Amino acid sequence: MDNIHRPLSSVERWYWLCDQFSTLNVISRVRVYGELHYEVLRYALDELQVRHPLLRVTVEHDKGLNPRWVPTMQPIPLRVVGRERNDQWISEINDVELLERIDPDTGPLIRAVFISGPDEVHDLIVTVAHTIADGTTVLSLAEQWLELAGDPKTIRIMSRVLTSAEELRPPQFIGREGHEKLTEQNYSDQKLIDQYKPGRVEASVKVPFEMRQSQLLHRELNNDELEIVIQTSRRYGTTVHGALTAALVVAAGQDANFRTTYFAVGSPIDFRGELVPPVYSDEVGSYVATVLSIVDLSLPFWDIARMITTDLAERKQHGHHFNLLTMIVENAPHSIADARPFMEFMEENGPINLVSSNLGRVPFPDRIGNWRLSDAQFLSGISVNGYFVATINSSHNRLFWNFTYIENLIPKSRAEFLADSCLRILRAAINKSDN
Repeated sequence: MDNIHRPLSSVERWYWLCDQFSTLNVISRVRVYGELHYEVLRYALDELQVRHPLLRVTVEHDKGLNPRWVPTMQPIPLRVVGRERNDQWISEINDVELLERIDPDTGPLIRAVFISGPDEVHDLIVTVAHTIADGTTVLSLAEQWLELAGDPKTIRIMSRVLTSAEELRPPQFIGREGHEKLTEQNYSDQKLIDQYKPGRVEASVKVPFEMRQSQLLHRELNNDELEIVIQTSRRYGTTVHGALTAALVVAAGQDANFRTTYFAVGSPIDFRGELVPPVYSDEVGSYVATVLSIVDLSLPFWDIARMITTDLAERKQHGHHFNLLTMIVENAPHSIADARPFMEFMEENGPINLVSSNLGRVPFPDRIGNWRLSDAQFLSGISVNGYFVATINSSHNRLFWNFTYIENLIPKSRAEFLADSCLRILRAAINKSDN
């Protein structure tokens, strides 16, 4: 059995350090209809762990320095909960999965929950430390888990032992050329920030890093609404991500009483397919980088949406997501002691604490084995990386719009206002476009 034997990469170390301060988990949820038993899920989870090297590791370090992967034989924890109400999965996520850290010293960096219903309606939750996972990863792991459970005779497949993402960057983003690209982007972005002075989400109260806890608000669009958003976005020359992110930024502007004309928002870009060699969506790891957009709130809604789409396309074309990777390689702290002042500086001066993370359409199966599936979606904790995050994907003829926020730093009533405003603003823009 192949295992990973290497130091944590700069990106992995950064997420690992964030998680030392405040829990940083990525989570998926899938609803399963049909007869489903613990023993089948336990077997499949063990097979899933055999398949992926990063699900068989812990972090060894020298009192917080030099973190490195070491193998572990600890099985993936599987917790069973009786389903008593339809939205119980939200409570499990808010009360446990977003709050309880996965201890990287004991591992593995993954756990699962089986919410079992007597009516043969169940929910499966997969929680993975952000150190080794993003939204694509947790949804893929949920699908692979169910495939292994649905067919115990599946041929055992071993995933590759991958080197770090930073070592797989395209050549033009490594070394001196990569440093020059990062310097050029930093200069350009700083000019934009100095010129427009974009607003950010403001904290209602200060909450120390160690006391920050993420909470979830779940919202969704039905199939009819999703189709209308798709068609209307196309008509206005933008994307669904542009429209949803425009709604998020306008809602944040309303929350701030439009004290500024411009507002900053981040959009994660998945770079798996651009790595050398490419990394596949069913392989474990965190392969996203969040790029900045500065939005003019004085523009009409669909102009904002189109501007976001255009800006993201240009930033991706210029490799700004890889420049961010280079920045982490060059500047990521090496210890908790170094991390605190770095994080405090980023919180005070970094432009992004509002994020719109959209996986788009996820081709999650409608059926696996004898089970019917629905509601495949993901969400992310925040830790020290932001204040309010929207995670989005569509599957099973619906769009899932999950919002996470730092409790108390943003009171629940304020978070609910932001989430509900997103839907209201989007629906109003669509209705107006039809008139």
